[in-house]
Formats: sequence, structure tokens, C-alpha cells
Amino acid sequence: MLDVRRLHTLRAVHREGSISAAARSLGYTQPAISHQLARLEDEVATALLTRSGRGVRLTDAGVALVEHADAILARIDAAEQEIASIAGLRAGRVRLAAFPSAGATLLARAVARLRAEHPAIDVTFSEAEPEDSFPLLRAGEIDLALAFAFPAMQTHDARDLTTVSLLHDPSLLVVPAGHPLTREPGPVELDAVAQETWIAGCERCRAHLLHCTSESGFSPEIDFATDDYMTVQSLIGQGLGVSLLPALALHAGRRPDVAVLAVKGSPGRTVQAVLPQADRRPPAVTATLDALSTAVAELCADPDAAALGLRPMH
Repeated sequence: MLDVRRLHTLRAVHREGSISAAARSLGYTQPAISHQLARLEDEVATALLTRSGRGVRLTDAGVALVEHADAILARIDAAEQEIASIAGLRAGRVRLAAFPSAGATLLARAVARLRAEHPAIDVTFSEAEPEDSFPLLRAGEIDLALAFAFPAMQTHDARDLTTVSLLHDPSLLVVPAGHPLTREPGPVELDAVAQETWIAGCERCRAHLLHCTSESGFSPEIDFATDDYMTVQSLIGQGLGVSLLPALALHAGRRPDVAVLAVKGSPGRTVQAVLPQADRRPPAVTATLDALSTAVAELCADPDAAALGLRPMH
């Protein structure tokens, strides 16, 4: 394999017309330049230079090699400049995925900040639940996913991924407006609604609901199930049941015909940034994590979000 530094030396000799002039332009001694050229001739197994008066000229092989060297060194220079741009956040990309309520709240804030501070970074986003985004991370199709985990339950396999905990997202009891429990002070016990009809969410949220109600000593009667948080609230608003919903979803959108109550023990989930394992992250991904941390702080400083119990993990 040809040594790039020796190609650079040969090109300098061709441009300067002599070994001594090339040595001055490159900041090397003349013997050092001669040594580099001798090694290069050994690599290609042919003469590259001939003496011409006080200077040197390239052989046909030397001219051909310099022509290729010009293209090679130009590509290397372009690569170095592109990498420097990416490292300096003057370029680069970050591909994101998030579950719906995080996309509507945290991610929107973070992307807006990222675009304002680093407009040259190409940011793309797709909506995906954790079980869908993790294979995309492993396949290298996205760079970062917003996911969630219930601390008391094993809800996904992230053994070969890196997780950064961002936010505690409490589960809140949602009942019809005017429900008798709304007159009770403070957080409520779930067994106070043990006889109610229940509305379940996604598979993981349903498992979380069953875990929480089991801890409270009862098994809920589940008549309806939907992944759509606004549909859950519509059913509740019509007096068709009660449910546990994440505070983040209620912050993203809340109907006026439902009431929201804190639950004793503050059960909930942890919202996480999930990334491929790596010793060093791309600068655009690091900037995205910083923007997400700022978005969490801004969200939790909102009085409505704070009233729902949303709080940063750090």
C-alpha cells in the first residue's frame, strides 16, 4: 500500500523542481526528502526521478503517480474538511425515533433547539414504539430513540444498547369530571376504584396497569383497550370507565371532561434516550442529547407539567 506522506513528498518535488526546494517547502531536511523518495521507489519497484542539471525531473512512472496522487490527496483533503465540519457541528446528521407522547413534547422542543443552535445538522424523525425502534438502532438505521421503561417490570431488551434516563413520567388516575374521588384531598389509592370498569392502553401499558392493580390487591375489569390516549380520555369523559395514563400524554393533550388524580406511591415509567453502544458518540448525537436534557428541564419548569408530577431524572 502506498504511503500518503511519500506521495505528498513526490508531488512537492514535482512542483518545486528540486529536492532541496521541496525540502524547504515541506519543512524537512534534504536527506529526509531523499529517504522518503527512495522508499517510495522501493514501494512501486521502479524509478520515479532522474537528475536534470541541478534539479530533478519525474520519469513517466513518476508523472503517472503524481497525477494519481493529486486525485488521492484531494479526496483526503476533502475528507478531512468534511470530518472537521462534522466535528465542529457545521455538518452532520442525526436520525431520531420517538414514541408518540415524547415526540409531541420532548422531541419537538429538542429538535427546535438543535436546529436553532446547529442549523447545518440534518435532523430527521420517525414515530416508533420502543419495540420497533430498538431493531432500527441495532441495524444502524437511526442514531437515537426516545423510549420508556417501567422500573418494576422488564419491558424491553436493551442489553447491547446504551440508555440515558431523562424523565420520571408518573402514571395518573384519569376519571370522569365530577367523579366522587375528585373531592378527596391528596393522592388516591387505586383500590378506591377497584369496582370501576377499566380502559387499558398498549401491551406494555396494560401490563403496567395489571402490575399496579395487583399491588393494590385487585384485578381490574377491562372492557376497552386502545393505544390512542385521546380515545381513552373520550371514553372516560363519557363515563365508560377509568384508566391510568402517563403524565406526558396528558401534558400533550387533555380533554376538559376528565379529571386527573395522583396515585399514592407515584407509579410510573422512566423516559430514556437509547443509543447504540460506542466508545465515542458522533458530535451531532452528543448535541442532540444536550438538547434533550435542556428540553426536559424546560418541560419540567412548566407549571402544568410540574403539577402532573413530571420531573427530571438528574
